[in-house]
Amino acid sequence: MSNPDRIIRLSTVLDRTGLSRSTIYRKIAEGTFPAQLRISVHGAGWRESDINRWVDDPVGWRLEREER
Repeated sequence: MSNPDRIIRLSTVLDRTGLSRSTIYRKIAEGTFPAQLRISVHGAGWRESDINRWVDDPVGWRLEREER
């Protein structure tokens, strides 16, 4: 059985990437960082697999789901 893709919050994304909050949101707008998912009315998070892919190759990252 495969592990489900976890949703991680901003503080975890900041720790894993070493980027600032403003840089993350700028990169999302540029299309060079995974966009967050709405998980509640006032909450958002990221798929852990998307962040892991970005950390592995930040320069070559492209959103896989949009390419399909």
